[in-house]
Amino acid sequence: MRPRTVMAGIAFQCVGAISFGALMPVTSAWSAQTAGVARSVASVAHLARPFTVLNTTPASGATGVSPSAPIVVRFSEFLSSRSPAPGLVPSTPGSWRVQGSSFVFTPSMDFIPLSDVKLVIPGGRTGISSASGGHLAGTLTKTIQIANGSIVRLQQLLSLTDYSPLRWRSVRPRLSIKNVVGQRAALFNAPNGRFLWRYSGWPTNLLALWKSGVYNVFTEGMVMSFQADHGFTPNGALSSSLWSSLLSAYQARQVNSGGYNYALENKASPQVLTIWHNGHVVLTSPSNTGISVSPTVDGNFAVYLRLRSQIMRGTNPNGSHYADPVQYVAYFNGNDAVHYMPRAQYGYPQSLGCIELPLQNAATAWPYLAYGTLVSVIN
Repeated sequence: MRPRTVMAGIAFQCVGAISFGALMPVTSAWSAQTAGVARSVASVAHLARPFTVLNTTPASGATGVSPSAPIVVRFSEFLSSRSPAPGLVPSTPGSWRVQGSSFVFTPSMDFIPLSDVKLVIPGGRTGISSASGGHLAGTLTKTIQIANGSIVRLQQLLSLTDYSPLRWRSVRPRLSIKNVVGQRAALFNAPNGRFLWRYSGWPTNLLALWKSGVYNVFTEGMVMSFQADHGFTPNGALSSSLWSSLLSAYQARQVNSGGYNYALENKASPQVLTIWHNGHVVLTSPSNTGISVSPTVDGNFAVYLRLRSQIMRGTNPNGSHYADPVQYVAYFNGNDAVHYMPRAQYGYPQSLGCIELPLQNAATAWPYLAYGTLVSVIN
């Protein structure tokens, strides 16, 4: 009889080497069952994971975006080939394609400068779906802004539509940008050329203001003149609608017929206002500018408001109030304007900052002091 081994009060009978072969089928069955559960859990987790937009390129809210840059919408899963494409407002020529887990838009024509482009990503049951059947919870909207165009091209277009006192000529006279795609591209990459003054009679004060490629008061004045003629508020602000209108005017050969005007107020005694139209002096008039406690500020300004007549109201330096009827009013700097004001004499400081003219001279000056006309004040 074989001895028994007693351990912690439990008797075990030694029966020789124990074989585990009989236990293997049980262990294999357990492992297969566990793997199946794991796969089921993974599948449920996959179905529970929401289908979302991870990011967009350019990012929503981005400004200064390249006009030819692709727009990419990246999702959390691969996309169904039956998904509708996102939309762009305003619509722009180009194509959408599915690229793995992304929708990619490649424009075939540059966007308009300063355009606010709205990207609409459709959601819900009829919107974009994943390859596994997931849907976005709702429609998403992202907005980006395209970069501003070339200031040189802006100046070229203002010249080509006769809002500039300078002509522009291409360095290759036969070069013509005939299609819309080329015109759009030129808004950002101006063709080479040169600017030439249309007339030889302009004063040096105006000549010194011209800067190619610089958006200063000179170019702002031309923009304001164009704005006034095309239904915009003449404030000199650049916008996508302004770029579109300017390009359309050029393509339709709509040009300015009013010529170019410039006014120069010389505060040296005796004070004189001189106005040029198309390089020729059309008015030289004695004038009054601001007294020492309320001077007419030196500088260069563009006419931004015109009134045939009004009652000017304000406070005198001594605290009294005034309400003066004036005529032929052209505001150029804040509350300062060129206008008629009845005075016994003209030619020395009498106003509170305005440039005052005799009645007949003010009537002659007013048509030339159009929106955007530059008024320089010196001395």
